[in-house]
Amino acid sequence: MLNIAVFGSGKGSNFQAILTSIQERRLKGARVVLVVSNNSGAGILEIARSNNIPSLHMSRSQFVSEDDFISAVLRTLTEHGADFIALAGYMKRLHPRIIRAYRNRIINIHPALLPKHGGHGMYGIHVHEAVIAAHERVSGATVHVVDEEYDHGHVVLQRRVSVDPVDTPESLAAKVLRLEHELYPEAIQLFAEGKVTFSDQEVVVQS
Repeated sequence: MLNIAVFGSGKGSNFQAILTSIQERRLKGARVVLVVSNNSGAGILEIARSNNIPSLHMSRSQFVSEDDFISAVLRTLTEHGADFIALAGYMKRLHPRIIRAYRNRIINIHPALLPKHGGHGMYGIHVHEAVIAAHERVSGATVHVVDEEYDHGHVVLQRRVSVDPVDTPESLAAKVLRLEHELYPEAIQLFAEGKVTFSDQEVVVQS
């Protein structure tokens, strides 16, 4: 059983997609054991509470030092038995200590076809604005392993949508978000089934 901690900062639509997939048994061998947000008013916390999932607001400002904050996060993950982390719209960069502790067990979903349109500042509507400004004909979503660099880790799954001439950043965002809701549970299922392995610093995904 994959015990997932979900980190998010906003509405939590990708978390809801994961949760619905588990509840409808389309995603098997996985459960969400904890939700963490740096934003006390985040919708993702409300979703967790309404489903009786432990949820916590944890941010750097609550602690005397960065070291205390990271230690508290790691301790909380251990206390809830989390062995996997899924970032779902989490707007903070994970500290290297967390990445080291959960190496190759942290994933993120990005609303573009990495390595294009990723990196610092590439989040939310900014990604879709960049895609349209570059006159791309396709965009999509990417699930990748999280490492110490923004949007840099190995790709686990990627899927495309067309960018139509009439698309705006907002309409493209809506198309890509629908894709994200399908892709993220599928990627987690691969981990739950042991179909994602790492060899010589490369990721191997079994179909």
